[in-house]
Formats: sequence, structure tokens, C-alpha cells
Amino acid sequence: MASACAVPGPGGAGPGGALGSPAPAWYHRDLSRAAAEELLARAGRDGSFLVRDSESVAGAFALCVLYQKHVHTYRILPDGEDFLAVQTSQGVPVRRFQTLGELIGLYAQPNQGLVCALLLPVEREREPDPPDDRDVSDGEDEKPPLPPRSGSTSMSASVGPGSPSAAPETPTTAAAESAPNGLSTVSHEYLKGSYGLDLEAVRGGASNLPHLTRTLATSCRRLHSEVDKVLSGLEILSKVFDQQSSPMVTRLLQQQNPPQTGEQELESLVLKLSVLKDFLSGIQKKALKALQDMSSTAPPAPLQPSIRKAKTIPVQAFEVKLDVTLGDLTKIGKSQKFTLSVDVEGGRLVLLRRQRDSQEDWTTFTHDRIRQLIKSQRVQNKLGVVFEKERDRTQRKDFIFVSARKREAFCQLLQLMKNKHSKQDEPDMISVFIGTWNMGSVPPPKNVTSWFTSKGLGKTLDEVTVTIPHDIYVFGTQENSVGDREWLDLLRGGLKELTDLDYRPIAMQSLWNIKVAVLVKPEHENRISHVSTSSVKTGIANTLGNKGAVGVSFMFNGTSFGFVNCHLTSGNEKTARRNQNYLDILRLLSLGDRQLSAFDISLRFTHLFWFGDLNYRLDMDIQEILNYISRKEFEPLLRVDQLNLEREKHKVFLRFSEEEISFPPTYRYERGSRDTYAWHKQKPTGVRTNVPSWCDRILWKSYPETHIICNSYGCTDDIVTSDHSPVFGTFEVGVTSQFISKKGLSKTSDQAYIEFESIEAIVKTASRTKFFIEFYSTCLEEYKKSFENDAQSSDNINFLKVQWSSRQLPTLKPILADIEYLQDQHLLLTVKSMDGYESYGECVVALKSMIGSTAQQFLTFLSHRGEETGNIRGSMKVRVPTERLGTRERLYEWISIDKDEAGAKSKVPSVSRGSQDPRSGNRKPAPAEASCPLSKLFEEPEKPPPTGRPPAPPRAAPREEPLTSRLRARRAGGPVDWARRAWAPGCGPSVWSAMRRAWCTMAGTTSSFSVTSPRRTWRRLGCRTRLTSASFWTPCSSASDSSGTARLRTRHPYPSTKAQPQP
Repeated sequence: MASACAVPGPGGAGPGGALGSPAPAWYHRDLSRAAAEELLARAGRDGSFLVRDSESVAGAFALCVLYQKHVHTYRILPDGEDFLAVQTSQGVPVRRFQTLGELIGLYAQPNQGLVCALLLPVEREREPDPPDDRDVSDGEDEKPPLPPRSGSTSMSASVGPGSPSAAPETPTTAAAESAPNGLSTVSHEYLKGSYGLDLEAVRGGASNLPHLTRTLATSCRRLHSEVDKVLSGLEILSKVFDQQSSPMVTRLLQQQNPPQTGEQELESLVLKLSVLKDFLSGIQKKALKALQDMSSTAPPAPLQPSIRKAKTIPVQAFEVKLDVTLGDLTKIGKSQKFTLSVDVEGGRLVLLRRQRDSQEDWTTFTHDRIRQLIKSQRVQNKLGVVFEKERDRTQRKDFIFVSARKREAFCQLLQLMKNKHSKQDEPDMISVFIGTWNMGSVPPPKNVTSWFTSKGLGKTLDEVTVTIPHDIYVFGTQENSVGDREWLDLLRGGLKELTDLDYRPIAMQSLWNIKVAVLVKPEHENRISHVSTSSVKTGIANTLGNKGAVGVSFMFNGTSFGFVNCHLTSGNEKTARRNQNYLDILRLLSLGDRQLSAFDISLRFTHLFWFGDLNYRLDMDIQEILNYISRKEFEPLLRVDQLNLEREKHKVFLRFSEEEISFPPTYRYERGSRDTYAWHKQKPTGVRTNVPSWCDRILWKSYPETHIICNSYGCTDDIVTSDHSPVFGTFEVGVTSQFISKKGLSKTSDQAYIEFESIEAIVKTASRTKFFIEFYSTCLEEYKKSFENDAQSSDNINFLKVQWSSRQLPTLKPILADIEYLQDQHLLLTVKSMDGYESYGECVVALKSMIGSTAQQFLTFLSHRGEETGNIRGSMKVRVPTERLGTRERLYEWISIDKDEAGAKSKVPSVSRGSQDPRSGNRKPAPAEASCPLSKLFEEPEKPPPTGRPPAPPRAAPREEPLTSRLRARRAGGPVDWARRAWAPGCGPSVWSAMRRAWCTMAGTTSSFSVTSPRRTWRRLGCRTRLTSASFWTPCSSASDSSGTARLRTRHPYPSTKAQPQP
């Protein structure tokens, strides 16, 4: 039996017992709990067992046994003397073992206290690798590049508590020997071939080593030309400070090199190096003397300020049209074209309207009088702006921009203006730039501005906003051969040239040639804390760093950020290995709050960004791919994208988001061009096909009920040094401040409480153990535990429903009771087993929706180690004292989305709910109604909040009586109402009144509409159709028939009926 093998505890020589002996087949190392249950379920026989590493205690093990289709887990813990013992109940004697093999051997016998004897060991699954299984780059080099002297390096700015950095790692001998033209290759050739000949010569009395001399001369031959280049450049620099040049340097550069022996070549090289050393010293002395002479004669230069101010943002103008609706029919004949000028520095918005007589009508609104922006979701270039006209009176205007991108640029500028002139000390929202680029092991070009400014292909920023500096820049690179310091200087120099700001480096982490660098605006440097860096190797056998990930995390005031840059396994057919790379990184990357070690990094941060060369390919024939790319049809290609397919199967990036891809595949281009894909490659094993693919990606995952918007996602089209194009993404991210309560710390009388009525979880497991829940949050002083569940059931052998009543769940007490603080907090839950104290699933719940005196429902999914493991739901409430209900509007709440404008029409009796007219939901009022709350005209009545719930944060919304309430108060009847029913049976009184005034204006009369003879007035206008309940009509003075008669034009007919012609 396999138990004969000896596996020591943590202090032993290794898994196999004796040093170098193999591990027993039943020992599965870091196998996950879910994977272990799957293996045992496949075995299907009672007594099947395996041992894996414990997920809850470092150095411990978990013994998993299958009995009656259920998996039972026992913890094997080491003691202080490195003896192993199965954890037992209180009062049961403990048996100690030196090795796992001894322990398994005893429990293979019956009646030893386990649920059954250990009978059938379940062995590890072995996946045969393809013959050519070297995990190398698909770039130009066949062998993995040599790592720098330190395999993994990190550099963190000292802006917070001790920031851990990875220890330097020594490259393996195998990697060092793989270097082409390296010193290891020279020594290998000499020791293998010529060493014996020199040894024989020395034994024969020779005083020199001819073969070694020849070997050294050959390996240093290229150094001659390099030294000549350096000397030539230094000679030019020397003449700047002294007109006389060094005669020795001149002679060396002018002489022709005749054929030399190996010994002569070495002597010549030594002479050049000696001259170079003296020349360098002489240049330094000459330069120092010249500068001292200049400083003594020239007037002192004025001191330059140490910090340069950022470039001012010029006034930006946007050409728009006023969105004309039925409420504005009286404005026909006047210009509806406006120019919106945004003065960010001055905090003003100017509305300029040009009239026909060349006069200009302009109105200025300061930043505090712009109350709200309302984006139309169905009309992407439409924006509603709510202005404050006078005290407690507002007006809304809807504008149509040239494009959706112009609308977004306008919104970004207004947000920037609001933020710049805000009275708040801390920002509510910041902008983040993410860049990823596989540099192909060659230096970058001098100009990479298009990458920094998000210019190129795909979803790009408008030219108005590209030069606005972001608050945080994060650059992830792969196959980056530039040194860390040099690369950081290059990034800072590029940003300074672009923005006139001296960005501060927060952290720099490297693993071989995988690098991530984070830079922030100088004004934010003191807002950064708790910086952490880490790296994970996923190269060959998870020991080489040519593939892997680097990460950085920190706190921005009260918001946690995580950034992961990775380079995963290459090859079209290696999807499974890439998936495993992702899971290894998710589990092993050590970032963020150590108290959250029970959660993987996808749940440790408010916002997590994951980017890099993920290397997922397209599963399609190469010619089909090229045809689709040439036609710019990306949708069929995205359907066969391996990353999208794996995400749909929930195998990787569970619940991550990615912006829509609208740019061509970024790999594999012919270097020097962006017109041709170099998809075939000659290798020793034959021709290899690398199909064009979206290898370079940016994904993110944020806590629920937080604010994040992707403003751009694309790639450059002018950086051609690599076979990959740089990819960029920009994000608008909501952040929270380090909250300080104006009322001080919570007292017992005004303490807030988080109370649970019940929780129910469905867990994917074949175990039937008991469970408990742990609760974590930054608003709690320490984590809390529930009691074990008081009910459980199972309708499926692979799933277990567990339930906790209010008696089993703790009442949590936040450290602060203010609603403004609590609505930004989140609660992390992990469901753990009572037998092994291992997590069976984790989740996060936002407190914002739970605030109130009435319990609210929540439902979310559980995940563990990147896999979905079930779901959890419950009922809870967050009780906040009345005196701490005050809150304020966040800057990102200032812009709202009009998600269902069609639904807003339901308050008008004449319009059906099914109509889809985009204008009616935000229609303009008639002049007499200009002061009505425009944003509330046709909205569905919101459901009232439950009794006792605090009010939602107040928005800058109009406060006047809605128009619809006044319409309901108006009595119908009389000749006016008869005319309305006769000629416009689908229109309400307000719309009918506006139409009467508009028709009178078109007819050139100021008299009232003739109610006694409506047909005569109708004919006077030349109208030949009448309105029905299923048509919306807008008068158009420029529209005429063949006889020049003015008529009404249908703008948005509904499908139910059509305008009926008059006889």
C-alpha cells in the first residue's frame, strides 16, 4: 500500500521522507478542496482517500475520506516538535506520528476513530505535456531571456507604513546556461574542448595558454568596435569644453587594425580600455573647470521653482443643438444652435446662441448653479443639464452633441470643473490610466505619447480631454529589457513633458522582464498609504520568472486599489495552462490587508485591475481571421476568443468586467509595421502558426455599489517596435475619504448596529459537516464569527443548503455610526467548515442598500480560489441613529443616467407604456411652465422607502410642484376640451394648449384658437391631417408640399395607428 512511503511534517526533509525521495501518490500538495472532492467523487468507493495541504493552517494537512458518497475532512496538525496528529474532539487521546506515511498506515486499519478505514488511495492526475513544452515567448528569441541580477525586485515610495518588498531571487543555473553568447557559453566551450589541450601544453613546459587566449579574443572581438564608438563620442564631448583633443585617442581611432593574433588582440583591447579610463577622468576635470569659469563670470540665474504648475486647461467650446420637444413649439423660427463654452479654470459655463440678425444671446452659469447632468441611455449624444435660474427654481435644457464622444468630453470637463472648485478637502472621484505593453525585448521608441494620451484605435478619448492629466498612471510591461530605474525615469520624463507635472513614483515591482510601475500626481502623494508589492512565478515548473505576475496595492484615502500585471503561458493550444496560471496568481500573490488573507485578491480591494499579456488566442482558421480583420468585423472573432469562452465557462476572471473591444487584435504584428500580421514562424520543430489575437487585455473587478466607468479602451497604431501594440484604458473611479465624524466617536446611546434576521447558503460540496460564518470589514474593530448553522438539508449529493437563524448570527457594531461613513462600507463574508476551518466560499455585501430600520434582502454568489462555489442570501438591516443621518451628494452622483425615458411618458394619459419615443420622457415645458421640475415630468412614481429608512442622499433636483399634479387639478370640459378631443384625441390639456399657441404663431395671428370652428382654423394653417392618439406631431415651418402649403410632419409615429387623411 502507498502508506509505506514516509512523508514528514514541516520540519522534515521533504514530502517523500528521505531527502530526494518522491512524494507518495496520495499526497496532492496544494490541491484545492473542491478539486479534492471531485477526485474522490470519481473514485466513488468507500474508503477512498487523499491528503492535501491545509488551506487554513500553514504547514498542516487535510485528510479527505469518502464514505457513503460524502467527503469527510480531518485536519492533521504539527506540534512544537514537528510530530503530526489528527485533530480530535476534546477528551480523545492524541496519537503522534513522525511522518504522514506512519499516520496513514495506522488509519488504514479499521476501528481507529475515523468514519472508515483508509482503503483506496486516490492518486494525482498527471496531464502529459506535448513534446515541445518549453514555455517561451512567441517573440524573436527561442530561449527564455536571462533575468536581471535580481530575479524579482521592488521599489516602493516611503509614503505609508512599511511596504514589504520581495527578496532578490537568484536565477537558476539552467537559465543562466541558456544565454546565447554569454560568459557561461564561453566557459562551457573552453572547458569542454580546449581545456585539455592547454593542460597538456602546461605539462610540457609551456608558459602561456594559447587556446584560452584565442577563446578570450574571440569572445571579446565585438568589444573592439563598441569601445571605438564610445571613444569617438567622448572625443566630440571633450571638444565642447577644450578645443584640444587627446593625441592618444586620435591615434587609436585613425589607425587601421591589421590582422592580429589572439594575444595581440587582447593587448590592443587592454590598451583601449586604459585610454578610455584616463579619457573619462580627463573629461570630468575639463567640464568642472569650464563650468566653474562660467559661473564666476555670468550673472546668477534666478532660482527655478521646484514644483512646476500643471498646464492650464484652455476654454473648450462644444457645438450643440437644443433638443426640441412639444413643450418648446413656441420657439419655432428662432435659432436652436448653441455653443457651450466650458471654462474649467474660471468655473463657468457659457451658453451662447447666435440669432438670425447676427446678434448673440449668451448666459453664464457658475459651477455651483449647474445642479445636475442627465445622460440619455438610448440617445448616446443627448445630455440634459439642470440649471439653477433663481432661488429654489431650476430649468432643464436637453442638448444634442455632435457625437457621444463629445458628450463624454463635455461631462468630464464639467466634472473636473466641479472637482476643482469644490469646497471639499478630499476628492470624491479620480481618474486612473492603465497601460499594458509587451515590448518584445527591444527598447521603446523615443515618442510614446500616443500611449500616454490614449490615442489610436478603439474607444479613445476626445481630443478635448486627451491632455487632461490623470490622477494615477499604472504602466504594466512584459519582455521589458530596460532597467528599472531607467524605465521609471523614462515614464516620469514623458509625463512631465506632457503635463508639466512631476509625477511621484509610488511603487515599482519587477519579475525578470515583467514590470509594473505606479505614479501619482504630487497632490495625491500624502493620500497614498499601505503600499504593498508582490510577484509570482508561473514559468517552467513555477520556478522561472519569464512568465508570471507582479502586483502593487495601496490605499487611496479610504479606498483600496490593487493592480496586477501578468504574462501568461504562450501557445494557441495551452488554454488550460493559462487558466492554471491565473488561479496560481490569484492564490499566491500577496497583496493588500493581511487580515483578509482568508480571501483571494479578487475580494481584497475596492477596485482591482488585472492586465497584461494574457496570451489567450482566437480559435479560428488564420485566413478567416485575416478576412474578418480586413473588413473590421470583430464580433465573429470575439465569439471565438479563448478568454471570452473561458470566462463564459466561469473558469477564469469570475465576475470581472472588460470594456467592449472595438480595435483590431494587438498581436502578432510584423515589427516596424501595423499593416501586416506575421502569423507564421519557422522553428526547429517546424512552422508554428501564431494567429492574430487580443493577447493584451485590461479587466477590472469592483465592490458592489461603487462607482467606476471605463472612458477609453483601445490600442495605439503608431508604436511599431514590438510585435504587440500597446493597449490603454482610462477609468473614472469613485473614492472615499478618511472619514472624520463631526459628532465624534459613537456613544452607547447613538451606536449603529448591523443586525441579521437570517442567512441561507447553498454550498457546492459533498461534505455534510457543520459551518460557521466569519465577518470582516474596515468598519469593524475586529472580525466576528457566527455560531454553527442550526439547520441544513440536501436535495443533491453535490450541494448542501445551510441556514442560520438570528440566534446564531452576531450583531455587529461599526466603529462610526454616521450614515455618510456607513454607506461607503462593505462587509466580507466567508463560509467555513467546523471540521477543517477551511473556507467553502466568500462574498462581499454593500451596506449602502441595507441601511434602514426595516430588514433588506441580499443575494450574491460565493467563490473560492477563483471558482464559483455556491450562493448566499439573507435578511439584514443597518440601524443608524437619527442624529447621524446627515449626508451629502458625491461628485459622481451629480451625473445620472436616464435609463428608461420611454417609461416617463406613462403619466400622460394619451401615451401608451409601450411607446419608445426618446423625446417625450424629457420634453420641454411651455414658457408658462418653464419653472416646473423638468427631470420629474413623466417619471414613474418611485416606490416609497420602507418605514424608518433614512432618506436617500439629496440630489440637486428641482423642488417645484410637478406639472402633472397641476394637470390633474385642472377640470376637463367646455368647448376647449371638446376641440381637444375632436382634433387631438390623444393629447392631454397641457400639450393641447401648447399646440394651440404654436399654431396661432404659425398662422401669423395672436388670436386664440377658434373653438367654435376648429376646422376653419385648421384649414387656415393648411394642415391636411389630423392628430390621432397614436402619433406625436411636431410643427415644422420649413416643411411644405408641392404647392408650398405648410403642413405638420410626423416625427415619431407609433406602430399602433397612423395619421388619418382628411376628406
